[in-house]
Amino acid sequence: MDSNHQSNYKLSKTEKKLLRKQIKARHTLLRHEGIETVSYATQSLIVANGGLGNQVSRNQLLPVLEKCGLVDALLMPPNKPYSCVRYKTVEESKTAYDTLNGKEIVDDLGQKIILYLNFVEKAQWKELGLQALPPGLKVIEEIISSEDEKMLLESVNWTEDTENQNFQKSLKHRRVKHFGYEFHYENNNVDKDKPLPGGKDVLNDEIISLSLGSEIVMDFKHPDGMTVPVMLPCRSLLVMTGESRYLWTHGITPRKFDTVQASKGHKSGIITSDVEDLTLNKRGIRTSFTFRKVRQTPCNCSYPLVCDSQMKETPASFPESDKEALQLEQDYVHRVYEEIARHFSSTRHTPWPHIVEFLKALPSGSLVADIGCGNGKYLGINNELYMIGCDHSQNLVDICRERQYQAFVCDALAVPIRSGSCDACISIAVIHHFATAERRVAALQELVRLLRPGGKALIYVWAMEQEYNKKKSKYLRENRTSQGMKEEISNDASVQELLVKQLPNVGNQDSAHSVSSINDFQDGGCNSKNVANSKLPIHTNRTSFHSQDLLVPWHFKGNPGKDKRVEPFGPLGSRDPGPVFHRYYHVFCEGELEAACRTLNNISILQSYYDQGNWCVILQKV
Repeated sequence: MDSNHQSNYKLSKTEKKLLRKQIKARHTLLRHEGIETVSYATQSLIVANGGLGNQVSRNQLLPVLEKCGLVDALLMPPNKPYSCVRYKTVEESKTAYDTLNGKEIVDDLGQKIILYLNFVEKAQWKELGLQALPPGLKVIEEIISSEDEKMLLESVNWTEDTENQNFQKSLKHRRVKHFGYEFHYENNNVDKDKPLPGGKDVLNDEIISLSLGSEIVMDFKHPDGMTVPVMLPCRSLLVMTGESRYLWTHGITPRKFDTVQASKGHKSGIITSDVEDLTLNKRGIRTSFTFRKVRQTPCNCSYPLVCDSQMKETPASFPESDKEALQLEQDYVHRVYEEIARHFSSTRHTPWPHIVEFLKALPSGSLVADIGCGNGKYLGINNELYMIGCDHSQNLVDICRERQYQAFVCDALAVPIRSGSCDACISIAVIHHFATAERRVAALQELVRLLRPGGKALIYVWAMEQEYNKKKSKYLRENRTSQGMKEEISNDASVQELLVKQLPNVGNQDSAHSVSSINDFQDGGCNSKNVANSKLPIHTNRTSFHSQDLLVPWHFKGNPGKDKRVEPFGPLGSRDPGPVFHRYYHVFCEGELEAACRTLNNISILQSYYDQGNWCVILQKV
């Protein structure tokens, strides 16, 4: 049905449903992607649900579109659930709009999806400039023959053998066999005093990895944030030396399909962001033989800021006492925010809509305290309120004052404001930084103390569940280029991947010879318990959480501490990367924040909800 004539006659029930879906697709594109649709016919159409991000390949979609006319271009941006088609004429585009809207097709996984089309004037995507392989990285194709490949694959026995010290161990999505030394994934190291039988050191600076069985795309990530996807063909040898080994992290994202260039097939090299030449490639069974050398002396590499053996920082442990909790917060919360305040502030400028809604709904003249106000982005939301902020960080409070806001330095457990004097309080992304349940409840109690009877508090904490009701949070979705840079392999149990995991910190380097394979298992999730004296895990940014108590990296840009500027990065590799700080978090499981609030006296919970990766509560003092 022509979009210009939708209102000229009464719509049927089916047409109404289709129109609602189209409108929803328009709003989603505008809200999340900034793509504006138009109500009149043009040569170009946005095809919602017809994208690489939801397993629709170019080879599958293009023939469907070509049935309606001559396709001038099909643009398929990586990891997006939509594409853009441009026809030679407006009439052909109108034919596609009328014919394909609401059409059901089958994606590359065999699942049925429905296409929804809308006209656009033009569609543009930010494309990365020309990229080069990370310095020191080589991919050598056809390093062995197909006969040698078959022999090597048959030589790996994955039958469980508990008597053999080299038997495989289960990791997420795979299994591993170690030779030479056992690689301990919990601390990214080996026990040099316990070599496995038959192990010999054979390499020096290099890590080499032989890919067998199937091709795959591996992502390389620089501390600046740039990600370079590299195709590793079957029977190719990956060689990492120098910067590519020590400075860049590498990993393989768990997924069933890789985004690849249609014109290059399975040749090695960078996967560019040319949206006119991208398609999907289904992963097969890949085996990798990875070789590393155990370092017998302290690391003296040229990248001390990302080298765990040169950073000289004692790994944080889960606190066993209030004293240890206080020290953990001092080292991994207060000190860090003091150092990164300027850079942190430069990334915190957009208020969250539900918090704005709460503040704007308060009566004119209300006295409101923002406990843990950061750079003060909520202090000026509603000029009809009297707002005051406080934060533990002097540098963040200084930023508030520069912006002419009222703010002071204090501890959130002891706020120097008279009891019962506030009409409302907000605590946004603060309580998850307290290291024990008792201290988190104490922070909630302090909020209640400040409220007058009838006063309300809005509380936000980071959620363990970053995918909720089948929707990914903004935190996960914002991983545009690396798409969840995990050092893990496909979550498809039928796909095996043999690769030794390389973690971001690379100080005491590596296990020696190893071969590994996928094996799915479930994470502990919210029922897992913390073990005394256990080291806190370091989270991989923009990925799902696998532990409630963890350290989250902050890659600093600029000069820490006293510097009043945020220095932009120049060309890639033009200067050393900034230091990496780690912030402590306790991420909350569903119902946990609400349960903590219910331990308080004289409060009622007005609302509890989930908002973009956060658990939220509005409570009232009674």
